[in-house]
Amino acid sequence: MTDAVAPASSVTDAKAAPETMAWDSGLRRLMMIYLPLGCFVLILLFPFYWMAITSFKPNAELMNYREHNPFWITSPTLAHIKHLLFDTAYPRWLWTTMMVAIGATTLSLVASTLAAYAIERLRFRGSPYVGLGIYLAYLVPPSILFIPLATVVVQFGLFDSPLALILVYPTFLVPFCTWLLIGYFKSIPYELEECALVDGATRLQILRRITLPLAVPGLISAGIFSFTLSWNEFIYALAFIQSGANKTVPVAILTELVTGDVYQWGALMAGSLLGSLPVAIFYSLFVDYYVSSLTGAVKE
Repeated sequence: MTDAVAPASSVTDAKAAPETMAWDSGLRRLMMIYLPLGCFVLILLFPFYWMAITSFKPNAELMNYREHNPFWITSPTLAHIKHLLFDTAYPRWLWTTMMVAIGATTLSLVASTLAAYAIERLRFRGSPYVGLGIYLAYLVPPSILFIPLATVVVQFGLFDSPLALILVYPTFLVPFCTWLLIGYFKSIPYELEECALVDGATRLQILRRITLPLAVPGLISAGIFSFTLSWNEFIYALAFIQSGANKTVPVAILTELVTGDVYQWGALMAGSLLGSLPVAIFYSLFVDYYVSSLTGAVKE
């Protein structure tokens, strides 16, 4: 009898053990992965949620949190967005910001591509130190550089012109993009270029026909980085642009939608939300290229 009961109890314990381990593993996964990930997503997306609900809330709900839930909308309205689009110069600000970001990104990509290829492939004396020096220039705060840059902008007659921003933004875009592309060019086998040199191709032909097609993920990553920084830049745009029509979105929504001590919170949040959508869409389309190029740059 005792021998018969013992195997049955051991079988029961063997069945209970995997269940305990599975529960323990599921609890550990919940505490170590899903809970921190949920907190991160909540903290990351809450500002966008707050901007969205504030954009569609009427002023009565915005100013009275005792009778209305601050985290929900009772009577949604489009008055703030209508005021932003038709009673202000927001479409002009958005168009100026887009043109400045595209122009600065194009200049930065051209300059950083040539610089990164020369530093990585031409192997001239002191090329590693040149690359390090270019990257260290990125670490200089814009709050220190905007004063001498303002003098140069005024001397060239570019003050209060979007062209000034297009020419100034590459000063902080080119260093990082160059460092990023140097790391990506290292991941491209040099033997491909040697074969092209043997066949009589020039360096520019190699760059255009071999290196750049293989470096498309790195170029897209550098373009996303440049476009984002140009779109969100504040200090230079505030210092170099004075007229309301030529301002970019980050500066305009803060200086033009605040009159004295009166903050138009609905229009401010609507402008911030609409201004962040192009960058978010841009990232969502090319996020895979962005991650892969950063991985290629860092591992080198």
